[in-house]
Amino acid sequence: MSKRYFTIGMAGHIDHGKTSLTRALTNVDTDRLKEEKERQISIELGFAPLYEDEELQISVVDVPGHERFIRQMIAGVAGIDLVVLVVAADEGVMPQTREHLDILGFLGIRSGIIAITKIDRVEEEFIELVKDDILSELEGSVFENAPFMMVDSLSKKGIHELKELIIETLKEQEMRDAKGAFRLPIDQVFTVKGQGTVVRGTVYEGTVEEGQLLKVLPSGVEVRARQLQVHHQPAKSAYAGQRAAINLSGVSKDDLERGEVLVSSEHFIVTNTIDVAIRVVEDLEHLVKQRTPIKCHIGTAEVMGRIVFFDRNELKEDNGEILCQLRLDEKIVTKRGDRFIVRRPSPQETIGGGWVIDPRGNKYRFGQQTIQELEKKKAGTPIERINAALYEAKSLSVEELIKRTALDEGSILTNLNDEQFVKISNKEYALVSVVEVIEEDIKDRLEDYHQENSMRTGKNKAELLQSLQKTFSKTLLEFIIDNGINNGLFSRKEQYISLASFVPHVPKNWVKRTENMLNELKEDGLKVAYLNDYLKNAGIPDSIAVELKRFLEDQGKIVLLDDQYAWYGAHFADAVERLRKHTGDEFEVPQAKEAVELSRKYMIPFLERLDSLGYTRRVENKRVWRK
Repeated sequence: MSKRYFTIGMAGHIDHGKTSLTRALTNVDTDRLKEEKERQISIELGFAPLYEDEELQISVVDVPGHERFIRQMIAGVAGIDLVVLVVAADEGVMPQTREHLDILGFLGIRSGIIAITKIDRVEEEFIELVKDDILSELEGSVFENAPFMMVDSLSKKGIHELKELIIETLKEQEMRDAKGAFRLPIDQVFTVKGQGTVVRGTVYEGTVEEGQLLKVLPSGVEVRARQLQVHHQPAKSAYAGQRAAINLSGVSKDDLERGEVLVSSEHFIVTNTIDVAIRVVEDLEHLVKQRTPIKCHIGTAEVMGRIVFFDRNELKEDNGEILCQLRLDEKIVTKRGDRFIVRRPSPQETIGGGWVIDPRGNKYRFGQQTIQELEKKKAGTPIERINAALYEAKSLSVEELIKRTALDEGSILTNLNDEQFVKISNKEYALVSVVEVIEEDIKDRLEDYHQENSMRTGKNKAELLQSLQKTFSKTLLEFIIDNGINNGLFSRKEQYISLASFVPHVPKNWVKRTENMLNELKEDGLKVAYLNDYLKNAGIPDSIAVELKRFLEDQGKIVLLDDQYAWYGAHFADAVERLRKHTGDEFEVPQAKEAVELSRKYMIPFLERLDSLGYTRRVENKRVWRK
């Protein structure tokens, strides 16, 4: 997929002009709620399309700046690729701006631009003072070396230049993983009259397609993506980095809530105990004691819990990176590497943030031994790093593994001999567990297909692979199918794949009528009526007639002469044998009529069918038997 998708965020203090700047860049007012317009502050996340061409699509999220709406701010920035830090020229950096900077750093945001807004309100000399003040405040933050842009949203000064800088910056940036399993943390749930339940969020990774079966975690509710929209425009697919609204069938609005995650795979882990690496803010106001109640913000989830230390009983200041554990009151969906923020619920304060070392945390003893074990987990053994890379990408070559794991080729090849890995081609490897999950998925798809299409040989291989290739490589899928055939799970006939145990058959409720139709056709010998008349006489509806005719011919029960006539299979074979016996190597129509005792009405379709089946070859007015 050549096109790349990004979401950028507008962050900063309340009333510094984030929403106005978003409107100037996109021509979209992101204040949707009545109370937002009345109070002139953003309460909920506001989204707008910024730019699109053949290679790039960029969306904007306007993050709330008011302290009371910090949780929406965290949910907003958790899914973005670049942040525009908005600072008003007439006020400079405010206390809340510093908190936003901490949060951005903890969430791993590395790409940023500083937009000094409202420049028409101050003298030019003052802007330079504001700029110097901002530089000193940003020292040591993720924005320390970020470029500056001077803008005014009302007069549109600098707006075009800012937009161009955003575009150029993202052109040099890698997009999120669109090949992995689909994951979308839900940040809005609502209903649309006549459509039903709709969820909205930023696609963290992977791809989702219209009609795809999905699962809501942690609840485990199965749903189907009935319709997709990207910025209010209907779409067949949504990719990592895009803002998407998904109309779900199989679930009501009351069954969903913000913070849950929409996924396409069983690979994602549901947990309430996570081992983490955390850093705290420099100016922490209150002591953090062992098992202090905390509020964890991860993705769009906001979950209460407690922080558990293994090498200290309290925390008051920045002590570098601390390895500890979060024990949460509710289940969340996460994986290694996910970023989070920890806040004190009362008095409200950002404590710090970090990343998930292991989503499957256990209970450990207090002491340095546990810290040492967590250090090993954090660094990751070679085999763990290979495992994590293949878990993420599903299949990789040795060259790709070298890039993703920072291991040398020798170490990778040595560890790939472990039984949890499988070589799927001369170059690619995969996890056995991933192969087993995909194999089970294909098995389920074939079972559903056989149930709905019991008279068909199997599912067209290209059609079977088409939807899966959005997530998994063709090499991996081909390996799984071939492996399944070799192990007796799947069967292949020409281009059709089926379960090895499946035998095509007429649906039970049509078996008797089909037998009656065949008996009537058999009784009429070679001088048959129209095939559709036999079907109607037997009470077989048009809705299954085409499928039934194809099935009966595949099974040799009938042979279609043309689109009107068909013979009972055994009668056709007898007619071919009689014709062979009473003709030489070649013959003409009169000889054939005499041999089989048929009128021209049946003889011409019969002979043409012999040609199409390869029994004979027509040469002018004669037919020649093929050897």
